[in-house]
Amino acid sequence: MSADTTTTDPTAYSASETVRRILTSTGDTWAVVGLSSNRARAAYGVAAVLQRFGKRIVPVHPKAETVHGEQGYATLADIPFPVDVVDVFVNSELAGAVADEAVTIGAKAVWFQLDVIDDAAFARTREAGLDMIMDRCPAIEIPRLG
Repeated sequence: MSADTTTTDPTAYSASETVRRILTSTGDTWAVVGLSSNRARAAYGVAAVLQRFGKRIVPVHPKAETVHGEQGYATLADIPFPVDVVDVFVNSELAGAVADEAVTIGAKAVWFQLDVIDDAAFARTREAGLDMIMDRCPAIEIPRLG
């Protein structure tokens, strides 16, 4: 947890060592916020990749749909078991509130997808002791780990 929480430098919020740590040792239960059964949405494909790499995905969407064989929940607070990583597929204006919820539920890390950036949320999340990545995609990063 070496990121400087006072910087808006993109390299700080997408540090390679943090990406590797989240993908390899933070835990395998990933709540995917914004995941629905809509196959045309990026969240659907990314969740499938995470599953192929051994992650348990937990769909979080107001419709609480079952996706990729996993029960969905309307909110992070509705999930009745621990979540390791919260993967966020909502726009930047809404993402900060999701990061705050991730802290509240005791997640270990937060991952904001490509083009999802909220520097204040990054600072709050890091100050709460969680790892955080912004503006990167785990489906791109995980195959690079080898």
